[in-house]
Amino acid sequence: MAAAEDLQALILKFQKLSEEEFKEEETNVFLEGCEKCLEEERPGVLLEIIRDEKNQVLIRNMGWNLIGPIARCLQSCAPESDKEKSCLDMISGLTQLCNPKEILLGILEPIDEAAGDHVCRIILPLLPPLQTVLLKHGNKKSYSLGLSLSTIHSRLSSLPVPYTREQMQEDRHWLCRCCLALVQFARPFVDIVAQCTDITKEPDTQEIRKELLTFCSSCLRFPLLHAQLHAFPDDEGDNPFRVFAKEIMGFLVSLGESLPRTFVQHGHSVQTVDTDMSVPEKETYTAESLAGLSYLLFVHHIGMDSFPFVFGPSFLVKSNMEHVGVLLKRTEESMLSKGLDLLEQSLLRVDDGSLPEEVLDVTAVNQVLQDLVKVMTLCPIEHLRKKSLAVLQLEIDKFCVEGKYKLFRCLLKISGHAGVEGYIIHNIKNQIDCALKTDPENRWFLGSRLTPLLHSTLTLPEGAETDLLQTSDRIMAALNLLRYLVIKDSDNETGVWSELPKIEQDFLKPLHTGLNMSRAHYEAEIRSTSEKKKGPHPEKPLCTVTAGGNKLPDMSPEMRLQVLQSALFTFDLMESVLARVEELIEVKLKSAAEEKSGSSKEV
Repeated sequence: MAAAEDLQALILKFQKLSEEEFKEEETNVFLEGCEKCLEEERPGVLLEIIRDEKNQVLIRNMGWNLIGPIARCLQSCAPESDKEKSCLDMISGLTQLCNPKEILLGILEPIDEAAGDHVCRIILPLLPPLQTVLLKHGNKKSYSLGLSLSTIHSRLSSLPVPYTREQMQEDRHWLCRCCLALVQFARPFVDIVAQCTDITKEPDTQEIRKELLTFCSSCLRFPLLHAQLHAFPDDEGDNPFRVFAKEIMGFLVSLGESLPRTFVQHGHSVQTVDTDMSVPEKETYTAESLAGLSYLLFVHHIGMDSFPFVFGPSFLVKSNMEHVGVLLKRTEESMLSKGLDLLEQSLLRVDDGSLPEEVLDVTAVNQVLQDLVKVMTLCPIEHLRKKSLAVLQLEIDKFCVEGKYKLFRCLLKISGHAGVEGYIIHNIKNQIDCALKTDPENRWFLGSRLTPLLHSTLTLPEGAETDLLQTSDRIMAALNLLRYLVIKDSDNETGVWSELPKIEQDFLKPLHTGLNMSRAHYEAEIRSTSEKKKGPHPEKPLCTVTAGGNKLPDMSPEMRLQVLQSALFTFDLMESVLARVEELIEVKLKSAAEEKSGSSKEV
């Protein structure tokens, strides 16, 4: 109560002063009185002061300084409370009386200083008065609009993006409702550009367009690249981020952006800017915002009504590889998931076996292959590892025969992972089978062209010293491939019989030696561990095991024995298949020799 009385006394004094008589110290005294009044929960008193016509000179000179204290007061207001209404009415009154430029600074300052849970609770109520102030800026509002949008987006970018439906419905930080309010905030300015008949004659409108495009680009990056954009079930309402995405894409179209030309911009220099606004300005978009644009278009079909299909499926795959690569280089689940979805949807537009081999000459395509392998082998999120493997198989299926051949050779060089290499070898076997059964004219997986691929697969990287346990997936796939060739290719269409001496030298013999060495080593380890287990030192029950060059956590002798026995089982399996392959080779060679001998006798 004391603060309100003191403030009223100050007001009576200030009412007697002319505009030229106000001094800085008097301004400070007035502001202190207003802040004390707000602290005592008396916003109604301050509202009456602002509304009183006798105080217009005072408010016009000092009022913009009140925005900050009122904004801080808003932080503690319950939504739709009388206190919040009084604070909003005060700000509305100030926007009507004060200089628009000063009010703009007064509003942006608390927004820029907001942090944590207060960010959206400050931004949301200040958007309507900020919009009013900007619209009052006349023909020179572009700079102020750009400053406002960048300040707001910068603060929003500090917030976590709710990902699940439950998190969006809770909207703990108010980010969802703030994004939707931003659409309403920006729409009048978009309309200014959209309604302009000749933008070349209105420089400020051109600048407004540029600021709005920059804002849309920023939104494509955040929050849309981080958000889950799938539609909710019908009875749950619509996903707020999906609504926001549709609005942003609609803004781009209203601003005169050509979505096809914007889509292909990444990696291409834009030399000129057409006056009809059809060519995007290069600096407006980042690589991530363009990836976000592509994701919205081709995964969720948002904005696709404004995207005429002038591009062929192969061109879309090549162009989207740039965007996919941007996403797959990130580690966040939301980014990786979007990258895999975008790659999948791009490939699904292509008929099986129709993607030409020259696609693999595009640098971005090779980089995406490497990134895809990294996700398959290093990503800690299981469903993304499985999805990446499925997408890799989809990519294999889409290439023509020559493309598959080049793709396999490329993957064997870059993967560096036995599981991936084993998967590729399995695919090679399938293509050889297809060539032998249904396409005898296909020379890419038969004869001399197949030979380099055979030697890439039927070999041990480090000879007999190869870590057989670590590379067991690759070795088993190679043995199964060789077994298949020995059984199915009696006429040497694949060239396997011509290359048999080299295969024996580079693969079968070193594998025999490696298995003997590995078995002896692991059997010795088992004996050593069993002796330690029975020994007189029970106080040290832990053992250290190294696998694949990496030290595993200490384990008990019992656990260590299980690991060692499992390794021996792997060697047994490998040895069994190897013995079967050698047996088949011996039978085939003996049969061929007998046939040759019989033919000689007939002659």
